[in-house]
Amino acid sequence: MATKLLEVRDLQTHFKMREGVVRAVDGVSFDLEPGERIGIVGESGCGKSVTALSIMRLIKSPPGQIVGGNVLFEGQDLLDLSEAEMRRVRGGKIGMIFQDPMTSLNPTMTIGSQLAEGIQLHLKMSKRAAMNRAAELLHQVGIPDAEQRLKAYPHQFSGGMRQRVMIAMALSCNPRLLIADEPTTALDVTVQAQILELIRSVCQEFGTAVMLITHDMGVVAGMTDRIVVMYAGHVVESAPTDELFANPRHPYTLGLLSCIPRLDERRQETLTPIEGAPPDLLNPPPGCPFAPRCGFAIAACRKFPPMRTVGPNHIAACWVDTTDPAAQEQAQARRIAMAAARGDLPIMATGRSPTDRQDLG
Repeated sequence: MATKLLEVRDLQTHFKMREGVVRAVDGVSFDLEPGERIGIVGESGCGKSVTALSIMRLIKSPPGQIVGGNVLFEGQDLLDLSEAEMRRVRGGKIGMIFQDPMTSLNPTMTIGSQLAEGIQLHLKMSKRAAMNRAAELLHQVGIPDAEQRLKAYPHQFSGGMRQRVMIAMALSCNPRLLIADEPTTALDVTVQAQILELIRSVCQEFGTAVMLITHDMGVVAGMTDRIVVMYAGHVVESAPTDELFANPRHPYTLGLLSCIPRLDERRQETLTPIEGAPPDLLNPPPGCPFAPRCGFAIAACRKFPPMRTVGPNHIAACWVDTTDPAAQEQAQARRIAMAAARGDLPIMATGRSPTDRQDLG
């Protein structure tokens, strides 16, 4: 059996605030094979980025603290390493692309100096060799006139170009794992597609495993082999990408997918938003954290659901079989009742409400 590249086991990261303790990551577990591409998805605030920062040991303390669990990388627990040992892992064996390249790059240093710094540290190259390597990387990620652009500062690059620099920096030392935390944030659609294709092609060329963090289900559909769905600091479902889109089994995953219009088929039913808002992690609800927003909720949901196998390599944390027609009818009736109570009209996939009149001339 192949050795796992990354094994996250029962990871718990809490933030001690004046008002109480925020359990931002509360028992997260997943694996990553060498060369595999995994997507971590969920709404803002569900714990995706905190999970990535915990793996990299970049949680600011105080107020944050990793209070439990294990992060095994190539069989070694990263949580047991000293800070000096961890610095050799960051940028060397694990690279990371952060959400906002403008705040991730040092505005007082040239692009070349920032790229060369990590190369000299991890690959033990001379300054000249490191600068040559930096120029090769800029060329590889599609930045023209790379030798001259090494002398430029971050503010002289566009948002898309800065993100390309961050990709070059993350891949500069040939890491085994690349963590991409919302790498297309604040970029326009065409640039987003270019950045995602760049990450895919470069990682495929070097056999680098990818952990892609996003709230965009469309992005993970074309970029990943497997998807982990998170909600309120917990993993609620995990499955191969094709299986998850074809057969979602957790109500939250169903909700995420039902919000997305499909362009590859004629759709007549309404787009169904997820009711309510994510829970306050200072005072989470008892039992299943999604229960207050869930049309499938039953009495058993007052207890936290265990993770159970629902298909080949497919697990979900839910008491209810969401494929049961009776449960589906109950959920639909609840959604209609909640919409009627708010006085909302359902919106069709075309953007019209059912009461809109069409002037046919």
